[in-house]
Amino acid sequence: MRILIEEYQYKYEDVCDVLKGLGVLQDVEGKVSLSYVGYYFNDNPDVNDCVFILPKVLLEGEFGKEKVFGHIEPRDLINAEDCKDLTTEEHTFIYNLSVWIYRAITVFRDHEFDRVEDGKRQSSIVLYKQAPMMGHTRKRKANTFLDVLLTLQEWNKRNESFVMFIVKNLHSGYNKINWTRTISRSQAVIQESIGGTRRQGVSYLNPINKKRQINFDEELLVIYYSILQHMHDKYGFPVSINVNFPLIRGDKFKRYIDSYGKRRLKQIKYKYFSDKALELWELCYAFFDRPDNIMLNVDQREYLLVKSFHIVFEAIIDELIAGDQKLPKELKDQPDGKRVDHLYQYQELTNNDKNDNIYYIGDSKYYKRGNSLGKESIYKQFTYARNVIQWNIDLFNDGKAEEKSGHVKLRDDVTEGYNIIPNFFISANQNVLRPEDDIKLIDSDKEESKRRQQYYLSRQFENRLFDRDTFLLAHYDVNFLFVVALYGRNNAASKVQWRNKVRRMFRTEIQQMLKENFEFYAMTAKSDVSPDTYIRENFQQVLGKVYHPFDNREGSDQQYFSLALRKPEKESNPEVSAKISNENEAVMFALRQAFYIAKCPLGIDPKTLPEDIMPKVEARPHDEIPKEYLTMHHLEQYPDATFLIGGFNGVNQLNWIFSRRGGKRDDAYNVRIGKDVHGGVIKSRENIRHAKFVILYEFEKEDKGVYKAFRVKNVGELTKQQMIDTGYINPRHEVYLCYFFDEEITLGEFDIKKIIEADRMKHEADSKQKKEYAEGQPVYMSGKELINFRK
Repeated sequence: MRILIEEYQYKYEDVCDVLKGLGVLQDVEGKVSLSYVGYYFNDNPDVNDCVFILPKVLLEGEFGKEKVFGHIEPRDLINAEDCKDLTTEEHTFIYNLSVWIYRAITVFRDHEFDRVEDGKRQSSIVLYKQAPMMGHTRKRKANTFLDVLLTLQEWNKRNESFVMFIVKNLHSGYNKINWTRTISRSQAVIQESIGGTRRQGVSYLNPINKKRQINFDEELLVIYYSILQHMHDKYGFPVSINVNFPLIRGDKFKRYIDSYGKRRLKQIKYKYFSDKALELWELCYAFFDRPDNIMLNVDQREYLLVKSFHIVFEAIIDELIAGDQKLPKELKDQPDGKRVDHLYQYQELTNNDKNDNIYYIGDSKYYKRGNSLGKESIYKQFTYARNVIQWNIDLFNDGKAEEKSGHVKLRDDVTEGYNIIPNFFISANQNVLRPEDDIKLIDSDKEESKRRQQYYLSRQFENRLFDRDTFLLAHYDVNFLFVVALYGRNNAASKVQWRNKVRRMFRTEIQQMLKENFEFYAMTAKSDVSPDTYIRENFQQVLGKVYHPFDNREGSDQQYFSLALRKPEKESNPEVSAKISNENEAVMFALRQAFYIAKCPLGIDPKTLPEDIMPKVEARPHDEIPKEYLTMHHLEQYPDATFLIGGFNGVNQLNWIFSRRGGKRDDAYNVRIGKDVHGGVIKSRENIRHAKFVILYEFEKEDKGVYKAFRVKNVGELTKQQMIDTGYINPRHEVYLCYFFDEEITLGEFDIKKIIEADRMKHEADSKQKKEYAEGQPVYMSGKELINFRK
């Protein structure tokens, strides 16, 4: 076996024989560098061996001085069998890596073949030719495990008729009754008549079958097909098993691999005489032993090579982490020509109890071992995130409702803060020579990672986390052999299991990095404060520090906000650190005047905090005045005045009526404006514009009568935006007519149900009315009309 390493600068004379036929050219310094990864057979008489070009992740060290595994010169590894510095563990690693590289490229080639973009099949980066197979022509020694696996697979395809012939012979005569033994050993049952005749019949209830003896052809096939099943389960090789033998699996097969397989095959070898059976025995024995002595016939042009292996590595990571999420094409292929390696939606960082998904943006870095990220890569990654944010802004500003479905809005309308976009790099390492499930943040304390940082922080302002220009970028290392093996095995269940694990880990560790750099608080407005108004009036002070990721308390309009302040000690510059410290102190002092504030780790919903640190707050309540102290107004004094009888819908509307935010805190009741609006009023009518009193009742509780009554101080119009600014929940119309109250009064008790019924009958009797009566629409009556409904 010959070993070359991708992108290593070889002297031309060291590799000219091994590379014959690949058309590789030397540079002006006489050096040769390979841009391929994969496997091919070199039929040069001086070589006559398989050649593996392994990925550059095995290289470590400065350019031109790289070594494999940290201690072997790549040129000493060209002929691996003669390399004395190669340990047993390292040899086994290369032995297995060659199989997994082959499988990964094969799976990539299959996926690439199925990929069609813009109606065209893309040109392949994979160079492929038929794999090795047995035969009677030119042979060579097999000295890689891959040789054996490919030949086992090929033997199965080419010898189906031979196997079926053996199986047919194995079962011929099986279950045939042995009449001699049956008659001599079994009791007969005599029947008096058969079919209405007087003839007698004899039946045997326990016939004796022809017994099978141990068949060594069958045992060899059982071992062979058990090997094929193992190849499929462990390495993902596609195999076809058309016979129904009881296969050897699990711990029993592991015993065969450990040593028993070779021992058992030696025990039964003398039973075989046909060429095919002996050929199969040799293959099975080579699987359990080193394959050095098996002779294979090969197509001398065989190869499986891939150009630009970083594309394959990117495909591996994308398949394992992003999966097949269907996201808009312009998110990944961005309008400025940049292409995001990995993009998926997963649970946002700010609230562990909320299922809203945020965009996770990743980039694969296929480097030599120990290489650090370049400034260009980091800058590009932050640009990817900015493009995603802009796409999201455009979507919610201009997009249609169906286009917004499934996408969380990144910018909060109340605070104008931006949700946190998780960014990450994934680079490959091979620090251990086993396919361990090992993916972790770069540890900057380790000697091998001195120049590699765990995370990168980009910001325009030092102390604004919830800002569209603030990004934290995590950097992960993943065990190269593990991900290549997981991808090459091509087992959907295993990939999904690992994908879910890694996504949870990314989210948790990025949250932890944010908590190390920022102090997180939850805050809720005091009862006499409108949070929306406060944030608007103190916008510059809280911009980028406050975000609104939490739902209101159930049954209330109490809002919860997240406050993030940069930890001064995380800044290395003393002046910047002091500035942040002073700024944090000023912000906290100002906010505590209007909000209850408590420490709340990132991801925790403040509604779960104890009430003594995050109290439940009701909006400013309407002052309850006992009815005996209210001014009594008699309808007889106001026969021509207009009385508005209006309903309210639950606590949210009631809170708005009595606790409107912004401006003067006068109480008010609103009605819809518009002739064609459902339940709307025509504002130009005299009685509507000059109503003097408002009587309130609660919808679906009309039988309880009057809730409260008020004198009207003023009437005015509020736009939809003004309604939102004053705390009205989900206004659906463009303009409203509002009646502002002067004082609460008492007018007595009225039969609200009868008032509504009378208004309905009046509406239906009016021949000019073309629209149906709207349930819950406001009722306008004069004093003399209202007297008829007084209790």
